Amino acid sequence: MSGTRQIAGHGQRRAARTLRRLHTVTPGWLLGALLFVGLLPVAQASVSVRDDTGRLVQLAHPARRIVALSPQLVELSEAAGAGRHLIAAVRPADAAPAARKLQPVGDAFALNLEAIASLKPDLILAWKSGTPPRQIDTLQRLGIPVYWSQTDRLQAIASTVQRIGELAGTETVAKPWVRGFDARMAALRARYAGQAPVRVFYQVWGDPLLTVGGPQLINQAIRLCGGVNPFATLPLLAPSISREAVIAANPQLIVAASSHADALDAWSRDSEISAVRHRQLVLLDPHLLPRMGAQVLDGVAQLCATIARTRRIDGGR
Repeated sequence: MSGTRQIAGHGQRRAARTLRRLHTVTPGWLLGALLFVGLLPVAQASVSVRDDTGRLVQLAHPARRIVALSPQLVELSEAAGAGRHLIAAVRPADAAPAARKLQPVGDAFALNLEAIASLKPDLILAWKSGTPPRQIDTLQRLGIPVYWSQTDRLQAIASTVQRIGELAGTETVAKPWVRGFDARMAALRARYAGQAPVRVFYQVWGDPLLTVGGPQLINQAIRLCGGVNPFATLPLLAPSISREAVIAANPQLIVAASSHADALDAWSRDSEISAVRHRQLVLLDPHLLPRMGAQVLDGVAQLCATIARTRRIDGGR
């Protein structure tokens, strides 16, 4: 059962019996000192959590050597209080600051499985859709517990932090973070509920032209902010579309999360689009919403504020 802890193993039961006997004959101050310096065994609790694929992840004790195979899992581990137990991570070009200090074990295109195994981690945090498919089976055959993260809704980000906290024994840090996340998302939802809809085209990539489909969490963020994604009916995470389809959809706002100042310049000649005529081409912070990490709600708030500005401009015409 998720989050359940239980005293397990003959050695642990023997340690518990030893402590009970010593407690009856040893002054409290001395018993505490012996435990502090490690001269007495301490019974450790096993951990059992289900990941996003429904698989049961079981650890004999809370994880102390964790490898994170995506930037957002580094961030979420930090949020859960497990950052001090991270020993390695993948290193994409836009790695999270915390990930840059960790030993690299591959990138978004390939994992260094030998390096992962040599580090002897007691837990691997992996992103299901971000792990090279050819290496998923091999990763699972290393004999190291793997927690597979595959968030399909914004609330699942908080659930991931909660579960990482359970796996690392850092619930006292994870739980307040989760409560804060839930409260902030509820406030955003309430603030933008019932607002006039704004047609939003979210450009994932310019060439080939990619956007967000229905299953994408960014699509959920657009909807939460009172926006309408013209391509929400498409079943893919990042479907390829034609320029003509965007022109036909006539978005009131075009956004892209990019550090390239010219990422949306190609639309400037399409004045038949409302967003172009009214200069509603906006670049968002690439490290917030797209990463789906610990700062994702900062990205949602930025998107909501952008849509709200377009709504005011549109309402004033």
